[in-house]
Amino acid sequence: MIAFEALLNKLITDALAEDIGDGDHSTLSAIPAGEKGSAVLKIKEDGVLAGMEVAERIFRHMQPDISFRAFKKDGEIMKYGEVAFEVDADVHTILMCERLVLNCMQRMSGIATLTRKYTDQLKGLHTRVLDTRKTTPNFRLLEKWAVAIGGGVNHRFALYDMIMLKDNHIDYCGGITKAIDKAFNYVQTQKPGLHIEVETRSLDDVKEVVSVGQGKVFRIMLDNFSPAMIREALPLIPPGFETEASGGINLDNLLQYAATGVDYVSVGALIHQARSLDLSLKAVMR
Repeated sequence: MIAFEALLNKLITDALAEDIGDGDHSTLSAIPAGEKGSAVLKIKEDGVLAGMEVAERIFRHMQPDISFRAFKKDGEIMKYGEVAFEVDADVHTILMCERLVLNCMQRMSGIATLTRKYTDQLKGLHTRVLDTRKTTPNFRLLEKWAVAIGGGVNHRFALYDMIMLKDNHIDYCGGITKAIDKAFNYVQTQKPGLHIEVETRSLDDVKEVVSVGQGKVFRIMLDNFSPAMIREALPLIPPGFETEASGGINLDNLLQYAATGVDYVSVGALIHQARSLDLSLKAVMR
């Protein structure tokens, strides 16, 4: 993965540039430069808090010498009426950063809250929940961070940090065996250490991956398999392969999939169906 710090700095820089453009003219017209102020982050909806570290980074990106006092931590349960943090800074800094801080924290808290619902159901069970690449363009870093805060496991971050041979790759390549052999040769010659995952659509696909993929493939995806089909598939897969169920998994059927003993379930809904939670940044007048 590209360095986390570089990705985060780019995200903040680009997002502030998008919002501020040639100037925050509302602030520039009404507030004298250099005026100091304070603001608090008020929680207006119950859930799992996420984005505290991001909020501080956004303010410090604009003004390194701010004072940031955190009253809660990422991953903690938040309740209506609580205060998450207080920031002291130039008023211009507070007002220019306000919307980006809220956008990030509201979105991240919504994802963390939904993820926690999944991970709470899986407590004490072998199966763990994975996110996917079904993310908002240019916001993936924070969305996947929110999944981790909620207790989920991050799948590959992007196309460059894992090989996943999905149905289209396999069909275009001419079959499972050919795709695995080509991918393994590519890893050996071009990207040593890169993991290979293969999507399967039937029990015959599973058998083929097991036959040709030992020592090459690290995870077998059972795509759109019912729990009953997964129970048939798992005895066919020897130790050495991780297993992942994918497709149509939600809070209503999660435990049915987990009961099969599959290692992971991947759920795109953790991110693309999460609802942003209500937070507000309010001036403190002393």
